[in-house]
Amino acid sequence: MRDRSMGDLVKDQRPLAMPPGTSVAEACAAMHGRRVGAVLVVEEGDRLVGIFTGRDALRCLAEARDAKATTLAEVMTPSPTTLHPRDGAMEALRLLDDAGFRHLPICEDGRVCGIVSRYDFRAREHARLDEESGFFERMR
Repeated sequence: MRDRSMGDLVKDQRPLAMPPGTSVAEACAAMHGRRVGAVLVVEEGDRLVGIFTGRDALRCLAEARDAKATTLAEVMTPSPTTLHPRDGAMEALRLLDDAGFRHLPICEDGRVCGIVSRYDFRAREHARLDEESGFFERMR
């Protein structure tokens, strides 16, 4: 099986991206409206500076922060791990699995190309990851 590239997965994608000064309330409303679990936080020229996810929103609620007064810059994960469009699907799945991420930005030269989550991968890619994980478990 040929390993799909991240560029193949995100080629027609228009990810939800907002500037760091956006309020958490506005970002959550946009996430809900687009039915996505993350906002890519970008500066001028689509330069990725952070990621804001549903987990971050939950943390804001738990800390009793004012969602209208709190900005993404205050609660985002800065400088998130990214992959390049030439990287393969298996590399992305391994990274998502090993690091416990739900979302993985795809960037080229610091500019956003898209974002992937575990749901973007085919069943056979998941099966291959499970097979590899089982192999390494038996090697221990």
